[in-house]
Amino acid sequence: MEALLRRELGYGSVKATGHSGGGCISQGQSYDTDRGRVFVKVNSKAEARRMFEGEMASLTAILRTGTVRVPKPLAVLDGPGGGSVLVMEHLDMRYLSSHAATLGAQLADLHLDNQRLGEALRKEDSTVGRGGGQVERAFVDQFGFDVVTCCGYLPQVNDWQKDWVVFFAQQRIQPQMDMVERESGDREARELWAALQLKIPDLFRDLKIVPALLHGDLWGGNVAEDASGPVIFDPVSFYGHSEYELAIAGMFGGFSGAFYSAYHSRIPKAPGFEQRLQLYQLFHYLNHWNHFGLGYRGSSLNIMRNLVR
Repeated sequence: MEALLRRELGYGSVKATGHSGGGCISQGQSYDTDRGRVFVKVNSKAEARRMFEGEMASLTAILRTGTVRVPKPLAVLDGPGGGSVLVMEHLDMRYLSSHAATLGAQLADLHLDNQRLGEALRKEDSTVGRGGGQVERAFVDQFGFDVVTCCGYLPQVNDWQKDWVVFFAQQRIQPQMDMVERESGDREARELWAALQLKIPDLFRDLKIVPALLHGDLWGGNVAEDASGPVIFDPVSFYGHSEYELAIAGMFGGFSGAFYSAYHSRIPKAPGFEQRLQLYQLFHYLNHWNHFGLGYRGSSLNIMRNLVR
């Protein structure tokens, strides 16, 4: 790995540190270089490059908003023993505690960034004698993302769609249900999904949704803090409904009341929030079912039963 980093990134010296980490998908290791410390994620799977390129694009997109801190991505490289590696800035992170409220406020700012960008562009267009070109980033008026991102190791369909309900049903839930069908042919899941599809539009009645840049997998294991404030990492970004972000955050804990209070002070709950949160959690339970097996079947079916009543 040291030779790869020297050759591909032009470092004069590279030395492994004692800092390592990882989860159920990839492993990581920090290296000291003559240009600072970097963190390298390693995955030996053949599809790892697609996964890491999606993560790099996600980190870059969040970074450009200037709202919440993420590690700066540096490069995606072919791994020395196959697979791929993602090289990024090393951050000296610890468990999120004292900066939870700040994270809530900054996450809301991330979700509002595209909306504010659109408002700024409209204001610029309506200003007589404007300088022109004041807003450098383009407003995104559709749901999706420019590249594939992977939630876990499963690729997400990020094709651009004008309609959020269509995007979520067809490009988030349907691919997960297709995998369930291929693996287990679960009849009850199939029947519940057929009934739920008819109900989904009602959950979004009279709701105006502006595409928001999302982290996409914001559970407690993907947030932290350092001396300067909160950090989020391992994103699987796309432009979607801001409420979607809070689904997995509420499934496994790790987020305090201060986090939610700060978030909702900037983005208040809209009518029907709780039911839509269940719908969004359905995606994550199905995704866990397809990653880790039948232990998540019961939670997936219970949500569908609740929503079709």
